[in-house]
Amino acid sequence: MRLKGDIDVLSLEELPYLRTISLMNNDFDIMWPDFSRLLGLKTLFLSNNKFSGEIPSQAFQDMKWLKKIHLSNNKFTGSIPTSISSMPRLMELRLDGNQFTGTIPNFHHQLKSFSVANNQLEGEIPAILRNMPISSFAGNEGLCGAPLDKCFAKKKSVMSLVVVVVLVILALIVIGAVIWFVLGRRRIQEPEVPAENPPSSEKKSGSREPSDDGSNKSYVSSRSSRKVDSMRLSFVRDDREQFDLQELLRASAEILGSGVYSSSYKAALLNGPVMVVKRFKQMNNVGRQEFQEHMQRIGRLNHPNLLPLVAYYYRKEEKLLVTDYVCNGSLAVRLHGYQALGQPSLDWGSRLKIVKGIAIGLEYLYKEMPRLMAPHGHLKSSNVLLSESLDPILTDYGLVPVINQDLAPNIIVTYKSPEYFQLGRVTKKTDVWSFGILILEILTGNFPADLQQGKASELSLANWVNSVVPEEWSSEVFDRDMEATKSSEGEKVKLLKIALACCETDVDKRWDLREAVERILEVKEETDNEEEDSSSSNAGEAHKSSKALSGEVSFPIDG
Repeated sequence: MRLKGDIDVLSLEELPYLRTISLMNNDFDIMWPDFSRLLGLKTLFLSNNKFSGEIPSQAFQDMKWLKKIHLSNNKFTGSIPTSISSMPRLMELRLDGNQFTGTIPNFHHQLKSFSVANNQLEGEIPAILRNMPISSFAGNEGLCGAPLDKCFAKKKSVMSLVVVVVLVILALIVIGAVIWFVLGRRRIQEPEVPAENPPSSEKKSGSREPSDDGSNKSYVSSRSSRKVDSMRLSFVRDDREQFDLQELLRASAEILGSGVYSSSYKAALLNGPVMVVKRFKQMNNVGRQEFQEHMQRIGRLNHPNLLPLVAYYYRKEEKLLVTDYVCNGSLAVRLHGYQALGQPSLDWGSRLKIVKGIAIGLEYLYKEMPRLMAPHGHLKSSNVLLSESLDPILTDYGLVPVINQDLAPNIIVTYKSPEYFQLGRVTKKTDVWSFGILILEILTGNFPADLQQGKASELSLANWVNSVVPEEWSSEVFDRDMEATKSSEGEKVKLLKIALACCETDVDKRWDLREAVERILEVKEETDNEEEDSSSSNAGEAHKSSKALSGEVSFPIDG
């Protein structure tokens, strides 16, 4: 939000139950505030600002509850405060991208996440941190010890001694040669050896002749090749600059989101683009060949309303998917968090444009991946990104076949549909149900209870809309922050009816995707006068029909 100025810690001290402070991605350019007054803090996130100066050594001495400290990408100088190493509950510490000097303090217990990359630290890495990845310490030329190179202090002194001895011997040889020459006892003239014709012994040492044991050489080469391959990303597109996993690990990273299903990171490559890396742990039952073939199919998809897969990384325990970074964020944030971001609400025209773009993207998915029962499978507002011009871009699509089926019902939207909840099955119309719920979320501004629960919920957004009489849809159902003209009222009602038809509990009565897309594309931003009158007169009849098909009506949910 580009916030800057002072941070009034004294006022924050009046909030005894304050547990998290997050001021990341702003423009604070001040010295370290006295956060030690906030004894109940559990997480402190200040990354990506311009904080400067030294942090007092005892800054964290009394903050016994702190678990996460993120200070990445600021301008802090001086030593890492010693009090930070004795915090009993500390799990995550991110100090990368600053100007810290001195040594790394010796921590009293293991940390789950740690980085001091790109500072000016020196000395030996404490033993308790040696299980951290190399990327946690990169960019500090003075650091040594595992997982970096060994410390060479002793070797340097031994080497110095060897150099002195060699010089003394050479000096003695030179003196002896001079004396020998002066005395004139013997004169030996040896032919000079041309530089381009070195002695045969040097030829042998520098040659690349095949060894006697060719099999051993092949084995070493094979091992080296396998090691390189293990760090290689598999690119599925030819129109992107290629990079390897090490470059991703060295990139400055920012957590975009984390959940049971996956974790997302924004990675800015040192000499390349900004990418998003999504880490999945729920694909551990998929074989390498099956996973690779499916990723290749996804990689061939090409549509302006789909976020393209750029590369992937396979390990049995976890998988990484690499995509482009979309800076405008998700539809979920824009619908439900626009006020906190200082942005205007999405007006009716923008929301209609988004719905149409999602419909076209889904239609393309169904055409290109006809064998999948649910070509998207995880359609929700947080999986719809927005371009600068508010065009929707679908993400997390086509992954149902590679998700662990034992865990899928708890994490994938497809498995929260009425048909799975009641009959334990997914159909070709399941994505349509998800789309209908998403349209209702866009029109009402309410977050769906269906997706908020750990399992499918009987209290659906569709049931709530159906419980409101049509005459009150304008005042009770439509999002009051959605700016619209009176002439658009009929078109909003049209789209609402389409959404309800997509949310039919009975799969046989639910529209298929083709019909839903056709009807959505017919909706206009404004209604002609004749159409508006017709739409108003038919609203009650359409509502009764929709209500009868949806079954029981539940109480409204609180938006």
